[in-house]
Amino acid sequence: MPSNDRYVVNHPDGWAVRASGSKRASSVHNTQAEAITVARWTVMRNGGGEVIIQDRNGKFRQKDTVPHGNDPFPPRG
Repeated sequence: MPSNDRYVVNHPDGWAVRASGSKRASSVHNTQAEAITVARWTVMRNGGGEVIIQDRNGKFRQKDTVPHGNDPFPPRG
């Protein structure tokens, strides 16, 4: 199963959202907050995964686990 992770990385035009293993950006945004919102929504829509966030210096500063959305069989208990 392919990874559903998304990376929020620094980009010359702002902040980019990239899929895991991809060299090209899925989308580019003016602010990091916008890019994080889009990355989280994309991961949730595609079944859950990780959003890995890069700081301005190129180091990865945060990793968020995003649950899947609209599960037809949620766990009990």
